[in-house]
Amino acid sequence: MEAPQKNLYITTAIPYVNGTPHIGNAIDYLLADIWARYQKQQGHEVRFQVGTDEHGNKIAAKAAELGIDPQTYTNQQYVNFESLINKVGASATDFIRTTDPHHLAAVQYIWQKLAPYIYKGSYEGWYCVGHEAFFTDKEVQELGGICPDHQKPFEQLEEANYYLKTSSFTDQIRRAIETGEMQIVPEFRKKEFLELIKDGLQDVSISRPLKNLSWGVPVPGDPDQVMYVWLDALANYITVLGYPDKEGWQTYWPADVQVIGKDILRFHAGIWPAMLLGLGLQLPKQLLVHGHVIVGGAKMSKTVGNVVDPIEIVDTYGVDGFRYYFSRHIPTLDDGDFTWEKFENAFNGELGNDLGNLIQRVASMITRYQAGVIGDSEQAEHDMTLYHDAMTNLEFNRAIDEVWSMVRSLNQYIDNVKPWEVAKGLGKDPEAEPHLAEILAHCSGALLQIGDLLVPFMPTTATAIHDIFESGVVKMPEGVLFPKKYIHTPDPHAPKA
Repeated sequence: MEAPQKNLYITTAIPYVNGTPHIGNAIDYLLADIWARYQKQQGHEVRFQVGTDEHGNKIAAKAAELGIDPQTYTNQQYVNFESLINKVGASATDFIRTTDPHHLAAVQYIWQKLAPYIYKGSYEGWYCVGHEAFFTDKEVQELGGICPDHQKPFEQLEEANYYLKTSSFTDQIRRAIETGEMQIVPEFRKKEFLELIKDGLQDVSISRPLKNLSWGVPVPGDPDQVMYVWLDALANYITVLGYPDKEGWQTYWPADVQVIGKDILRFHAGIWPAMLLGLGLQLPKQLLVHGHVIVGGAKMSKTVGNVVDPIEIVDTYGVDGFRYYFSRHIPTLDDGDFTWEKFENAFNGELGNDLGNLIQRVASMITRYQAGVIGDSEQAEHDMTLYHDAMTNLEFNRAIDEVWSMVRSLNQYIDNVKPWEVAKGLGKDPEAEPHLAEILAHCSGALLQIGDLLVPFMPTTATAIHDIFESGVVKMPEGVLFPKKYIHTPDPHAPKA
């Protein structure tokens, strides 16, 4: 009897629409897509959420600057993120905007359901406009009074607003993290967060006075207050599934993996679980916390002018060129370094030479020596335990490393057995024909296995490999899979000056 198909759910953080889509957004989409494609290969049904965060002062201010209303502005802006999602080849199933009518109604329902844990109070604290978030005295002190992400001093604010009693959920949240009910990956991020809440979670402000925040979800029963962006934004992970009123959302919640950047861990491991517990819902199973991409050892900054545009990379090197570098050379669970030189060396050397030439070589030899017909061979299946372990542990860079060791060993095998030498005996040595057929069948079988393992990482390349070898008769590829690019590195074949 077949095992029942399991429904799985993966989410990504929703970016503010007022910014330009950046490499951090692209990493969110890429990591979630790798996981989603891998799980679909295992026969699971996967829902994969993406979306945009469309409320808050920054958005209202930008719209005012342009002389348009905030809704018109967000309608113009959200498509930039939709475009990036498509560019990086993300197979998302659900796109949510926090201005969607269903979301607005659901968030007001959530507020009413959380009412036993909400109280009104006066707030005095340190606020960062860039984050649209309050920070504790301790955090502000440690940061020297200046937000490191936005390079602006924190502002001291005092105002009347509503609070969520996150403090009353401290023990449950801590226990969920410590027992692995809500696993924070990697382990060192889990330790960082547990250290942050060692004195307990602090209650959080979840509204702002209407006079200070006009663009947002109105607080039910209080026309003078507007919901604070984090309560509104975090709720998207369940409202996109149809919570609370559309059928079927329960078959996907709790989320199996929520992909977030390290800078928003405290919201996703503190406020979000408190909201879920207050609603009587299960916590997400895993938070996958990725690092930041730095450029040549330095933080990306518009001022320095070292910002890397993911769209430029895809347009220049193709979607699989982008996906390869950022899944293999940027560690899934930590910061990683990008330079154009490193990228181009990986593209030309690892994709062009190691894989592209390998596919071309094998296809050409089968076409030349066997009229394109692939012989039969006992397929020695490469043991992929390490690959599957790495995928399970959300260490995608380690999984694709395993695939590359197969690519390298297949190249090595060809160099060692020298099929072109065996081919010299065709018509003279009766052993030559079956021996050569076996060698080339082994090569095409190994390439098909490599193609299967590349499906989550490089779907276009995986499809190309299957198209060439799968039918038993080689279909020679049109053109080169990874044509060499020498935009940022010297072309070794260029004439010497």
